[in-house]
Amino acid sequence: MYSGRSIILVAALLALASPLSAQDASTLKKDMVGQWELATTDRSKTCVVTLKGDTTPLGMKLELEPGCAAALPFTKDITAWNIKGLGDIVRLQDAASQPVIDFTEVESGIFEGLRTNEGVYILQNLAAARSLAKSMDQMIGDWSMVRGNGQAVCGLTLTNTEAAQDNFQVFLKPKCDPAVAAFAPTQWRLDHGQMLLMSSKGETWQFEADDNAQWRKVPDSADPLIMIRGQ
Repeated sequence: MYSGRSIILVAALLALASPLSAQDASTLKKDMVGQWELATTDRSKTCVVTLKGDTTPLGMKLELEPGCAAALPFTKDITAWNIKGLGDIVRLQDAASQPVIDFTEVESGIFEGLRTNEGVYILQNLAAARSLAKSMDQMIGDWSMVRGNGQAVCGLTLTNTEAAQDNFQVFLKPKCDPAVAAFAPTQWRLDHGQMLLMSSKGETWQFEADDNAQWRKVPDSADPLIMIRGQ
């Protein structure tokens, strides 16, 4: 049996947990007000959702841009949004307050939701999503790998052709340096400000931007490898 002291302790913990949960939910609800991009993981289909702070009997108000239903058919059922779970789930719901899709935060400002038999969808701050898309567009095309002395060692082409989830195809040009040819990257992506090249063997090379047209392999070395726009 529980002692009187144990019961008091449990009751105190429960009393503390409830306000914390309510505070977390209130903070998330406030943070979510604004414009968001709802999209497939490769952003081939997107929809702008405006989450509002106005309450209704069934949840919080929202607006979907006109093209949403055509791009993502399930959005036609969405009529409101809310915070659920322990204050950590962003729910887009239907007129009966049932979930159309639930999102949880996987990193700051980026939420993931799963629809059975459809796959994963991303909810991301609209400005951040468009900034990433612009950055991606700027990366597409021909690049040269050069050493620190400016000697070219390989040419490669970054494409916007999807290779795997969040990754895109990259092609090496003939006559590459043996070290680059042995690495043989087949995929690339932008990730937290870095450009990643990945091989079919599971190896990854990381590059950080020196400026808008030059990326340096990290960690740095005495004989650095740099990617510059192809001439």
